[in-house]
Amino acid sequence: MAERDQPLDEPAVRFDRVSLTYGPEADVLADVSLQLKPGSMTFLTGPSGAGKSTLLKMTYLALRPSTGRVSLFGIDTGKLNRPTAARLRRRIGVVFQEFRLLDHLTAYENVALPLRVAGDNEKRYRGDVIDLLKWVGLGDRLDARPATLSGGEKQRVAIARAVVVKPDLIIADEPTGNVDEEMGDRLLRLFRELNKRLNTTLLIATHDLNMVRKAKADVLRLADGMVVRQPAPPPEPKVTPA
Repeated sequence: MAERDQPLDEPAVRFDRVSLTYGPEADVLADVSLQLKPGSMTFLTGPSGAGKSTLLKMTYLALRPSTGRVSLFGIDTGKLNRPTAARLRRRIGVVFQEFRLLDHLTAYENVALPLRVAGDNEKRYRGDVIDLLKWVGLGDRLDARPATLSGGEKQRVAIARAVVVKPDLIIADEPTGNVDEEMGDRLLRLFRELNKRLNTTLLIATHDLNMVRKAKADVLRLADGMVVRQPAPPPEPKVTPA
C-alpha cells in the first residue's frame, strides 16, 4: 500500500499550529506545533488536565483539531477518506492507561484480537502471539483472563496487543500509572527494546518523571495549551550515607 511508503525526510508525527476548542473560553490546545522523527522515543509531560490525553487522541485519530493540521507519516489526516483512515490506524498501536482488555477473553485472545478483527488466519499468527507474550514475560499466562492478572500483567498484555500488528507508531497514555516502580522499570525496558528492535516511534504521556530520567529520551511539556520541547530532567542526586 502506498500509505506504508513514508518519505525518509517526513516526520512520523507532525502538528502544524493545532488548536482544539471545546467552547469560547476553553482552549485545550492552543497553536501547538511539534514533530517526532521516525524511530524516536518521546515523553509527553505536564500537569493533570493539561491536555496530554487530548493530544494523544488527535495523534491516533480519535479527535480532529479545531484548527491546524495533524500529519502522520507524511499524510495529512484532515483529508482522509474512511478506508485510508482505517489503513492508517493499523500503523498505530495504542496502550491505554485503563488497559481496555476484554474480560471474557484470555490474555492470548486479547493480544490476538487486532489480527482477528483484521481477518488474519490464526494458523499464521498463533506462533507470533505466543512468542510475543513470552517476550513480555507472560508465556505461562496465555489462558489467564484479565480478572486473574495483576496490574503489571494487564499492562504487559496491553503492550503486547499494541505491538502485535508491528506498528510504525506506538502511543502510550500513562503506562506506569497503575504499577509499582519495579514494574515501571520493566515496562520502560520493554519500550526501549521496541524502539531499538523495530525502530518504532514511541510517544509516551506520563507523570512519572523518574521514568523520564531513566529513559534519557526527548521530552515535550504541555502546559496552558502549549507544547515546549525540554531537555531530559537531570538524574536525582545520590544521597551519601552520613
